Amino acid sequence: MTEQLRQSAGDREFLSELHGQIGNRLAQQGHRYTNGRRKLVEVLVLSGQPMILPDIVEADPKLAQSSAYRNLDVLVRCGVIRRINVGGDHTYFELAEPLLGHHHHLICLSCGSIEDVRFDSEIERLVDKSLNEISARTGFTPTTHSLDLHGHCADC
Repeated sequence: MTEQLRQSAGDREFLSELHGQIGNRLAQQGHRYTNGRRKLVEVLVLSGQPMILPDIVEADPKLAQSSAYRNLDVLVRCGVIRRINVGGDHTYFELAEPLLGHHHHLICLSCGSIEDVRFDSEIERLVDKSLNEISARTGFTPTTHSLDLHGHCADC
């Protein structure tokens, strides 16, 4: 998640607009935007990065792990939060791309950390061109893409 988004999180107008978008999305799919779901979204926005469930619960002591997991599942199914499976015991959560903006991930195979990265427009253009060529050859129609680059972070 970008530093700009984290700074925006302190802006009441930004959070109000974000909560409005999420509330509408949930209502369209027959779900309520409860206080527990709202708190989960706020924790993810304020963290500035993808988080694992124990860290989410630790960030807000009012969140119970069992209800947090159930609420995360609803938010994932409704397209509000994205689940990032990196293998092993590491499953991260972040705001979904329509809310967060297009980005990719650097995933450390040693410690499981995830860092959001954005490619410059030329690289994105080349990726889109390649996806269009693959689509033409295979008949597959991608709706979005995200590249997860696996390796070892500077700390490991």
